[in-house]
Amino acid sequence: MGRQRVEPGFEQESVWDYPRPPRMEDVEKKVKVVFGGITIAYSLRAKRVLETSHPPVYYVPPEDVRTEHLRLSDHTSFCEWKGYTRYYDLVTEERTEARAAWFYPEPVASFAELKDYVAFYPSKMDACWVGGDKVESQAGDFYGGWITPEIVGPFKGASGTWGW
Repeated sequence: MGRQRVEPGFEQESVWDYPRPPRMEDVEKKVKVVFGGITIAYSLRAKRVLETSHPPVYYVPPEDVRTEHLRLSDHTSFCEWKGYTRYYDLVTEERTEARAAWFYPEPVASFAELKDYVAFYPSKMDACWVGGDKVESQAGDFYGGWITPEIVGPFKGASGTWGW
């Protein structure tokens, strides 16, 4: 698929209308993450970050995450908008996945509310939901975006899209 913007339909959003720098907002729908046969996260207090060309990334407050399944990884990275990132490995009896989730222990001031909230790569989970909609993972996994029926692209992240 080329870079041609898809026109959003009724009750849809185009990722090409999202801002840069990104914006954070509260999510009014339940967010659920299942990994290794266990509901790892379930929240009515999630936040999402919207950035031009990317599907939203959903962040769950740590109080709504089964943190006993999170193991802090040595891996770190840096986001030009949010600051330094730490990663978690996810571990259950059924399954282990390295760097399957991440968080910002000391985000920049404009994203301070995101402190310690946990984001999950949907491609590494059994399933993720927003409201009653099952999430599709963003190609490429670099951004960890969650694609739901109300989001249209094309989406940055897949092979050949880095120059967009």
